[in-house]
Amino acid sequence: MKLAVMQPYLFPYLGYFQLLYAVDTFVIYDDVNYINKGYINRNAILVNGQGHQFTLEILGASQNKHINELQVGHSAERLLKTIMHAYRRAPYFKQVFALLELILLNPETNLALFIGNSLDKIKAYLGLTTRLFYSSALDKNNLLCGQDKILDICACLKAETYINAIGGRALYNPHEFNKSNIKLFFIKSTFGSYKQFDNVFVPNLSIIDVLMFNDQAAVLAMLQQYELLS
Repeated sequence: MKLAVMQPYLFPYLGYFQLLYAVDTFVIYDDVNYINKGYINRNAILVNGQGHQFTLEILGASQNKHINELQVGHSAERLLKTIMHAYRRAPYFKQVFALLELILLNPETNLALFIGNSLDKIKAYLGLTTRLFYSSALDKNNLLCGQDKILDICACLKAETYINAIGGRALYNPHEFNKSNIKLFFIKSTFGSYKQFDNVFVPNLSIIDVLMFNDQAAVLAMLQQYELLS
């Protein structure tokens, strides 16, 4: 079984979904500390040909709290209006905006569950079969941290392969994974670009942008454009 573990990010970029696509089981790492000014509750969309940051309001946001201890605020309606004005002329606006309404108007207020639901809804929209788990629900040793905690999660779920984002390559020692009989790989996107209205392509925007300009089949093809590095 191939496993990945990542913090829950709201509408993350394509590379996050490539990681989700590449594994059988994806663990939403919700019992770790929230990161201020990170990508847990913010990302970027295309506005007037440029990247524009959006933020989902969090009540009492603090780096001293776990992600699953925080509550979603009241910015969903405002965010939907921003998305509507930015993408109302996009080719797949109608179906994607309906999906975003379903996600953002979800009455769930727990941040981890709210974002987990968004990942599950987008996964279903794309027809992905990856299983989702919350790390807080696993019977693991919560006294561990870093690489040791990841190895414990792998043991809990009986993973044979662990795949991580390429940016975390310096955090993991392949010899430690080998000792646990787990293959370690890092995913590197090889994706190029897609048409965004008539402007110069702006990379690394939220999955919202990808979905607005591409149908499900095209997005699935994009998700497969990666390589695994040892």
